[in-house]
Amino acid sequence: MPILYALLGILALILLITYFKLDTFISFILVALGLGLLTGMPVATIGKSIQTGIGNTLGDLILIIGFGAMLGKLVADSGAAQRITQFIITIFGVRYVQWGMALAGFIIGIPLFYNAGFIIVVPLIFAVASSTKLPILYIAIPMCSALSVAHGYLPPHPSPVAISSQLGADMGLTLIYGIIIAIPAIIIAGPIFGKTLKKYAYREGDSLFQTNIISEDKLPNLGISLLTTLLPLLLFVFTAIVEKFDIQSPILQLLGAPYIGMLLSVLLAIYLLGLRQGNDMKTVMKKLEEAFKATSTILLIVAGAGALKQVLNDSNISKYIGEQLQYAAVSPLILGWAIAGTIRIAVGSATVAGLTTVGILAPLIQQQTAIRPELIVLSIGAGSLMCSHLNDAGFWLFKEYFNLTIKETLKTWTVMETIVSVVGLAGVLILNIFV
Repeated sequence: MPILYALLGILALILLITYFKLDTFISFILVALGLGLLTGMPVATIGKSIQTGIGNTLGDLILIIGFGAMLGKLVADSGAAQRITQFIITIFGVRYVQWGMALAGFIIGIPLFYNAGFIIVVPLIFAVASSTKLPILYIAIPMCSALSVAHGYLPPHPSPVAISSQLGADMGLTLIYGIIIAIPAIIIAGPIFGKTLKKYAYREGDSLFQTNIISEDKLPNLGISLLTTLLPLLLFVFTAIVEKFDIQSPILQLLGAPYIGMLLSVLLAIYLLGLRQGNDMKTVMKKLEEAFKATSTILLIVAGAGALKQVLNDSNISKYIGEQLQYAAVSPLILGWAIAGTIRIAVGSATVAGLTTVGILAPLIQQQTAIRPELIVLSIGAGSLMCSHLNDAGFWLFKEYFNLTIKETLKTWTVMETIVSVVGLAGVLILNIFV
């Protein structure tokens, strides 16, 4: 019966979000309440469970996601992303422009949430297509695949951070392993797949998006752009080193805390990409305020998923599922990927897919001491990117900005996302042999 309850809960969640179009956070809370009542939990206990789940899940996560949004806003508005892209395209030239776009997309994708990153890179894609006269999707797919991989695999993005937190995975190691797995995923889904899309020619009329490009004289220099954009990556790696070698220095331990790293990145960006660029403090703070407001929906989804996870735990549904699957022939890496992929196809949201999966499988995963939790984070993240289609906002962003039909979007965007997901799982399984 517990497995049936879990299936009913997932089905109810899918129906509430996709059919009834109910807010995702409200849907999570309603399903959590329903499961609690269905399993016989006292009403007071259900309320306490939901409260505990929300509190434990957000924790320092709200700091990492909030600071990440602030950093992304400053990187975007200052033109740092544009400067990095221009430099990389200059280095790679027209012949290898796809590889340059993939690298630029990956660097820009580290601090920026996917939707924000996409809006920032679209004018850059059109500018490159205009200057090179190359097919638009030949240019766009490498950059978009890199953005998608960063969104699904790497901290400080919300889903990888939240899943890492719930599984007790090291965020620094998750980032390092994620980069290793991201490289083949981006190469195959980006430049290699992109070579098959040359028939989608550039259309001169689409160049209206170039109006969003910042003039050269107002851009920050390359060193500042790279430093502020990549600092979170460097600090997350530093975190992994501090924890691996069990460094006892209180100062180094403090610097190794992920939220401190994100705070330092934001403070540096306030000066280098804000004040030094000629903005006053009031203007910069207004940008940060807008950025944090934009995270409210994401934080509510994370909180709702935490509430559902806690009810699943407190009602012993997760424990029962873990016990039943403990001796299953399927690896938790494949199982997590498959469940996340199924929920992603049904719901459309990668974040919802990842967080719902970890809530169901947490007890099983915690029993699998032979598999590093960082790899399970990545397998779930890869599954959560599977087969984006008409119920995903990213699908419609891609379709509308590049003026494609639904059929064309399915043949390009959806295929790219599926490649990213499958190659990601393959990378996780191979890496699991060596770590």
